[in-house]
Amino acid sequence: MLASAALSGCASLFQPPVTPGESEEQVVARLGAPSNVYPDGDSRLFEYAAGAFGQYQYMARIGPDHLLVSYQQVWTIENFRAIRTKQDTKLDVLRRVGRPTEVTSYARIPFEAWNYGFKESGVWNSQMTVYFTDQGIVEKVENGPDPRFDDTRSRF
Repeated sequence: MLASAALSGCASLFQPPVTPGESEEQVVARLGAPSNVYPDGDSRLFEYAAGAFGQYQYMARIGPDHLLVSYQQVWTIENFRAIRTKQDTKLDVLRRVGRPTEVTSYARIPFEAWNYGFKESGVWNSQMTVYFTDQGIVEKVENGPDPRFDDTRSRF
């Protein structure tokens, strides 16, 4: 019985996780409950969070007919570059790239920072930081190395 369970798990590794046209129920059955759901016009975005050290995050767009429209990895340089300073709100950022890896408030700057640790171009351990004003508007966006993967920090 254990062998058949293991084989069925392996078989699912070679299938796409979900495909457009599947029902909302099928998506949840295959991927589990989403970590967050964001309204987006007449659609909803199901977020599948990366976790504390994850570098990829996925969103499933569910149309008004309760069918899957798209499923994609959203922590990409293109999505981060599309965030508009002085215009986008926290909800706009959540709809585009989902929840951050970490939220930080700094004593010396008056902004809340959302950090996204991601694999830039599939190669570099990077961190995108989105800074918000007290009104929840994007002030700036900056990219740099992800300190979670910086092995020089532990050296003397």
